[in-house]
Amino acid sequence: MRIPKYLAAIVLASTLLTTGAGCFGGSGSSAATSKITLEVWGVFDEEDAWKEIISGYESTHPNVSIEYTKMRFEEYQDDLVQAIAEGKGPDIFAVHNTWIGGFTDLLEPMPDAVTVAHLETQGTLRKEQVLVSASQATLSMKALKQNFIPAVVSDVVLPYQETEKSDPVDKIYALPMGVDTLGLFYNQDMLNTAGIPQPPATWSDFQQATTLLTKLDAAGAVTQSAVGMGTYENVERAADILSVLMMQNGAQMVDDRGKVTFDQIPEGTPRDVNPGLDAVRFYTDFANPTKEVYTWNSNQPSSLEAFVNGSAAMFLGYSYHLPIIRTLAPKLNVGVAALPQISVAGDVQQANFGNYWAEGVSRDSKYTDYAWNFILYATAAENVGSYLSAAGKPTALRSLIDDQLNDENIGVFAQELLTAETWYRGKDVDAAEKAIGKMIDDILEGTYEDPQEAVDDAAKVVAQTYE
Repeated sequence: MRIPKYLAAIVLASTLLTTGAGCFGGSGSSAATSKITLEVWGVFDEEDAWKEIISGYESTHPNVSIEYTKMRFEEYQDDLVQAIAEGKGPDIFAVHNTWIGGFTDLLEPMPDAVTVAHLETQGTLRKEQVLVSASQATLSMKALKQNFIPAVVSDVVLPYQETEKSDPVDKIYALPMGVDTLGLFYNQDMLNTAGIPQPPATWSDFQQATTLLTKLDAAGAVTQSAVGMGTYENVERAADILSVLMMQNGAQMVDDRGKVTFDQIPEGTPRDVNPGLDAVRFYTDFANPTKEVYTWNSNQPSSLEAFVNGSAAMFLGYSYHLPIIRTLAPKLNVGVAALPQISVAGDVQQANFGNYWAEGVSRDSKYTDYAWNFILYATAAENVGSYLSAAGKPTALRSLIDDQLNDENIGVFAQELLTAETWYRGKDVDAAEKAIGKMIDDILEGTYEDPQEAVDDAAKVVAQTYE
């Protein structure tokens, strides 16, 4: 059988490369021109969201096949750790931004360069597609800061120590396709009935709206809530909401040395003001029957369920909640607004909260160069758009924010990206969030005579997860 010329060119290039004509090294170059398969594990994303990116990469890297698997979130972390321990893990896997600090032993940080084979058009008169191997620079720290929003830079860069005797150097451990932020969902009909023309933009406006939207019966029981807020167990992402309140109020969650400090008074703050404690009090007031803003308690359903069924007028959540809300309550007249901010003498200092999954490379992958090359391809501005559209997510890239600002679904969240912050970079976010939950419960139940003790105890437990 006669081999077509373009196939012959590929075969010839492959022969030259595998016999030493092309010099390459590293884990990505083992069997550089033979067929390899990259396994990708994700959470929540459907395979269709990745389809265009995968086909685009495979078309220029014909020796690479990429298989995407959507995992169940409930078992994901345990399944991932076990699979990697058994040598059956994926090459690339999704890691939440709050997990990165605890996953460094499982992640292969991005190298300075990768060596991969790709199709290249060669020739002058007769153009031919040739499979060639070449070393390519990855992403410098300067480029990371120029391309990605600040929250990403803070999360994905961690010190890496190659040997016990070598000095630690900063390395990139993962890169995200998109970043979500907290926003305010509201029932337009309920706001209209209460005479509230616009969703609250500040927390002072939010408190006022709460008093107008809350309904109590003669016995003082809540029959209509303004918002699911103030407790822990039945408030969606309660730890995130309280965290952003603390940060907006001026609390320093973790200092430059990685020491947990949200219980302390930051330098330069008046001694009679404790930003962290004051934020906790503000939050729990919404579940305190003695307060004017009382609107919620532990007997209510989840904050999301209450909003969907029309028993709560507002809901604090992420862009990923929007399709859930529309599916569960298609007739709900839902609006989306930016997260309320603190206003002092008319001056608003923007502080928002980021929440996202990033893609990392398993340290046990046989093809780490190819894996990182694919992540760089997938997160590039010219390629990631198809994923963002299919997944309905705000971008992680500075250059794409303007393109999303007018989007009716995610525009509000996109406008918050540059002021989005994250803070947890320890090793056990579940334990940290449980400590925050206990702090909320202790303050509501009056476990401590001084609420500051509850905040101090929570900070001590969270600090242990950083050790």
